[in-house]
Amino acid sequence: MISENEYGSKTEGDEYIMRHHNHEVKDNQCSSSLVKHIRAPVHSVWSLVRRFDKPQNYKPFVSRCLVQGDTGIGSLREVTIKSGLPATRSTERLELLNDEEHIFAIRIVGGDHRLKNYSSIVTVHPEIIEGQPGTMVIESYVVDVPEGNTKEETRHFVEALIKCNLNSLGNVSERLASQDMAVLG
Repeated sequence: MISENEYGSKTEGDEYIMRHHNHEVKDNQCSSSLVKHIRAPVHSVWSLVRRFDKPQNYKPFVSRCLVQGDTGIGSLREVTIKSGLPATRSTERLELLNDEEHIFAIRIVGGDHRLKNYSSIVTVHPEIIEGQPGTMVIESYVVDVPEGNTKEETRHFVEALIKCNLNSLGNVSERLASQDMAVLG
C-alpha cells in the first residue's frame, strides 16, 4: 500500500514542473503531475525509466514491448497490455530522452484504448531521504477526455495507472539499489 507521504504535492516539485512539465492543455483535455519519492539513487531509477524498449521492467500492466527500429527519438514501440485493463495494445513514440537531465517523454500514437492524444513526461531528480541517496520522480501527462467521461473521471483513471507504475518503479529501484549495496558491502 502507498502511504500518503510517498507522493508529494504538486508544489513539492514546482521548480522542475515549471521547467520540464509544460503541457499545452486544450478544453477537451485534462492534465496533472504526480511526484514520487524513491529510496534509491538516481542512477538506479533512471536505468529503468530510460529503457524505451523495456517498460515491462517496472510497469506491471505491460507484458511485452517490441521496438520498431532503434531506440532513438522518434522510435515507435508496440506495447502489449496484460488482461484486466480495457485495452490490449498501445503504440507509443519516444519524444525525448535526455540522459544528462534525466528527462523521458512519450506520446501515444495508436492502440485499442481510449487514451487519445496522450503525452507523458517523466523527470528524475536526486534528493536525500533520511540521510541516504534518494530520487524524486515527477510524471506529468495530458490526454483527451473521452466522450461520455468527465475530466475528473479521466484524471482519476490515468492517475491510478501512473501511481501503480510509480509504486512499481519504486519497488524495483529499491530492490536494485539494495542488490548494488550487497555487492559493494
